[in-house]
Amino acid sequence: MDFEIFELERIQSLYENTVKYNLTESGIHPFTLREFLTEEETETLLNIRMGYGQTDGAPELREMICNHYKGAEIDNILVTNGSAEANFTFAGSTINPGDEVVIMLPNYMQIHGIANFLGANVKPFYLKEELNWAPDLDDLKKLVNDKTKMICLCNPNNPTGAVLSEEMMKEIVQIADHVRAILHVDEIYRGAELEGDETPTFYDLYDRAIVTMSLSKSYSLPGLRMGWLVGPKDIIARGWAFHDYTSISTNMLGQYVATLVMEPERRKQVLSRGRGMLKSNLVKFQSWIDSHSDLFHFIPPKAGGIVFMRYNMDINSTELCTRLRKEKSVFIIAGDSFGMDRYLRMGIGGEQKELLEGMELIDETLREVS
Repeated sequence: MDFEIFELERIQSLYENTVKYNLTESGIHPFTLREFLTEEETETLLNIRMGYGQTDGAPELREMICNHYKGAEIDNILVTNGSAEANFTFAGSTINPGDEVVIMLPNYMQIHGIANFLGANVKPFYLKEELNWAPDLDDLKKLVNDKTKMICLCNPNNPTGAVLSEEMMKEIVQIADHVRAILHVDEIYRGAELEGDETPTFYDLYDRAIVTMSLSKSYSLPGLRMGWLVGPKDIIARGWAFHDYTSISTNMLGQYVATLVMEPERRKQVLSRGRGMLKSNLVKFQSWIDSHSDLFHFIPPKAGGIVFMRYNMDINSTELCTRLRKEKSVFIIAGDSFGMDRYLRMGIGGEQKELLEGMELIDETLREVS
C-alpha cells in the first residue's frame, strides 16, 4: 500500500521558493540566531561539539519542557525533528491495521494520511463554519465506541485558527475517557493566541492525552526542526523505540537553542513578539477583507498565523491559486488541499510589507475573475 500524496506539503515544497510573495507560510516570521542569541550564548553555540546527543532529547531540554506541562517528568517527553517526526513517530508506534481512529477535520492532514497508510479505519468529524468553526460534539459521540483506539485533534486549529473552549475541551476528554481512548492533540499553535490567555494543553486534562508541539509556529524557529511529544510514559517509550529506526536523534545546536527558548521568561518574550506581529497583520488583513465583503466570508482566527476564508466566485480553488501563482507570483493554499473547494488559506505571520503587496496583486486577479 502506498502513502497518499500529502497535498499540502507537496504543493508548498514545489512552489514556495519559486514565487516573489509566499503567503502560504503558516507560522510567524522567523528569528535569525543573531536576533535571538546573546553574544555569550552565541559563543557557547559555536563551541558545541557536533557529536550525537541523547537520542530521546537532552535531559536539560526535557526538564525545561516539563515546566510547561502539569506533573510531567522527563520520561513523559520525546524530542523529535520537528512536529512532523513527532506525529509520524506517534502514529507509527501506536496505530495498527483495523484500529478505529477518529480525526477532526479540517486539519493539517498528516495523521490522516499516515493512519490510512497503516490500515486504520479512519472516521472524520467536522468543524462547522456555522458554529464559528467549532465541532458539534453530538457528532463525535456518535462516532466514538468501545472499538475507538484514538481521537485526533488540532487545537488551535489549522487551517481555521479556531480554538476549542475550555468547556468543550473537558467534554471531549469525557468522551475519550468513557472508552479510554488515546487523545492525540496537535497543539503547535498554542502560544500564538490573538486575544486572551494561552490555550490550555490537553495534557493537563487527561491521563491518556499525548500532545505534539514544536518550535516551528508560535516560537518562530522552524529552521531548527525541533519538536516533541508529551504523553504517558508507556506511549513515549514505544515512540522512542520507533524513533531509533527513523532519525535516531535531533541536532545538538537545535537542542541547545530549544533549551534557551523554553526557559519560562525567554518563552514569554518569544511568544509576545509573535503575538504582536499577528495582531498587527490581522488588522491589515481584516481591512482588506472588509473591502471585499461581497466575495469573502471570513471568521477571524483566535490563534495562529493563518486565515481561512470562503469565497463567492465561480472558479475552483486550485485553479484560482494556480492563476495567482503563475500570473502574479503570489502563492496561497487552495481549499482543495483540505478537501474543501471554494476556500482559501493564507498566512498572516510574515513581514507586513510582503502581505500588503501580495494582497494588492490578489486584488488584480479578483477583478479579472469576478
